[in-house]
Amino acid sequence: MDPQDDVEGFTAKWRERWPEWTVAGVFVPAPWRPLVEAWFALLQEFTDAAWGGDDATPGLAKLAWWSEELRGWAKGARRHPLGAVLQRQAVDWTALATALRGLQAARGRVPPEAADLAAFAEAVARIEAILFDGALDGEAGQGAASRVLADVLAEHALAHGVAPSAAPRPRRDAGTRPRRIQSALLSARLARLAAGRPVGALRPWRSLWLAWGAARAG
Repeated sequence: MDPQDDVEGFTAKWRERWPEWTVAGVFVPAPWRPLVEAWFALLQEFTDAAWGGDDATPGLAKLAWWSEELRGWAKGARRHPLGAVLQRQAVDWTALATALRGLQAARGRVPPEAADLAAFAEAVARIEAILFDGALDGEAGQGAASRVLADVLAEHALAHGVAPSAAPRPRRDAGTRPRRIQSALLSARLARLAAGRPVGALRPWRSLWLAWGAARAG
């Protein structure tokens, strides 16, 4: 089997949950698109393991496996298909592996403690800055981490079906372009949840409008 077919299986699972990216992706530079898909598919694997299912045990075991896998990526080894796209990127996989503990701590807590997720959000933001030409340090770097934290809280709320009482509001220009687009889509779904409406994929025209606004905010 072609290794790319294995990668496609995981990115297809992410696209199935986020079909908005069929149109939103046009606002991301073409060379980034496979990396964007693989990266967001990886993050989805983490949150599904951390918060999915009625029994926490399988998910916790999977997160432990991922922690080991990411540490292997840092040493040049890989087993998971997504590593074919991501492992060679010059980012701190070890920091991300360590930060997975925060996702474990947030399981079942509604709302979760933002402090539990802060290290994970910072690790994700720093990796995204390297992958997608963002800011690592200073006010811009802090803003990027705040945006990722807001998105992780939104993901948690959607996974548990309970809208947060007060969501942080990062600056419009905070974060990389792919992150801002995903943040806009998450916020729109979260607004539906808060309004008691069905939460699902946005209409193409709405996705296009939100992605356009998020892309030009940078």
